[in-house]
Amino acid sequence: MQTLKGPGIFLAQFLGENPPFDNLESICQWAQKIGFRGVQIPTWATSYFDLQLAAESKDYAQEIKGIVNSYGLEVTELSTHLQGQLVAVHPVYDDQFDGFAPEKYHKNPKARTEWAVEQVKYAAKASQHMGLDAVATFSGALLWHTVYPWPQRPTGLVETGFNELAKRWLPILNVYEDHGIDLCYEIHPGEDLHDGVSYERFLEKVSNHARACLLYDPSHFVLQAMDYLSYIDHYHERIKMFHVKDAEFNPTGKQGVYGGYSNWIDRAGRFRSLGDGQVDFKSIFSKLAAYDYKGWAVMEWECALKHPEDGAIEGAKFIADHIIHVTDKAFDDFASTGSDEAYNRKLIGLD
Repeated sequence: MQTLKGPGIFLAQFLGENPPFDNLESICQWAQKIGFRGVQIPTWATSYFDLQLAAESKDYAQEIKGIVNSYGLEVTELSTHLQGQLVAVHPVYDDQFDGFAPEKYHKNPKARTEWAVEQVKYAAKASQHMGLDAVATFSGALLWHTVYPWPQRPTGLVETGFNELAKRWLPILNVYEDHGIDLCYEIHPGEDLHDGVSYERFLEKVSNHARACLLYDPSHFVLQAMDYLSYIDHYHERIKMFHVKDAEFNPTGKQGVYGGYSNWIDRAGRFRSLGDGQVDFKSIFSKLAAYDYKGWAVMEWECALKHPEDGAIEGAKFIADHIIHVTDKAFDDFASTGSDEAYNRKLIGLD
């Protein structure tokens, strides 16, 4: 077994215009000071990180890595969540998702999709240049508007949707195979890959591609009333990334999973800062240790109540306290009587 790495922090929710969140150097200094050991870098934040340049220039990629290392931190992974979302967008969402791409691609879904695909491919090469082994992403969604269908879905619609999703992602996955990088889909409401069944549909369509892996975030399963612990049992071989994010689900006689269009504070299901929600992280860290998860534990802060800087300070300690330093011996080794094949055969009455 191997002790998992951490604590790391996903920088996406902390980027800003004011110090210490306005550039890579100062945000790394802040993260290290409050107890983090790694940073997960969002690749759409061009003021922090030039993804295309990192893919085309190993010197630049190593320069970024060197900046992070100079503050006593490691780059845990690169994130392409926003670009991955744009690989597959239903037209009804075009205007809303235009904001995820540069302005020159707005009102041009075809060009926007081509840009997004290229971006996700860049992340494979950039990761290789930085010595990383996994990239985070979203699958995008062609079918989400039919998730609770009324009127009923036409026969074959789901099959058609997943065929198209696989058609778009398979060439990308092959690029990741060429570069030796795992592409980790965050299973998330709003994406066509939003639970285990939908992920398995996708896997089937991409011929169980070895690089079609998972980012495990239990908060999204709490909000879907799923068993987030047995999920690890089912998919631990595919889990290559871990977002440590808390949530709570408190259904009432007035609302449940769908939230009644309420804002985050008033929803039955809402994200919380680490330790303030309902996720059983002791069991999660135990399962990941038992399954020999080799990646990072990365805090993703999302909370409708607590200030993000407080959430980060508390989150670094929370993760550090939950990481299990795995044992290198059995607890009953002191009672061992030794063994060899002849002795074993004797004990079971063979000799």
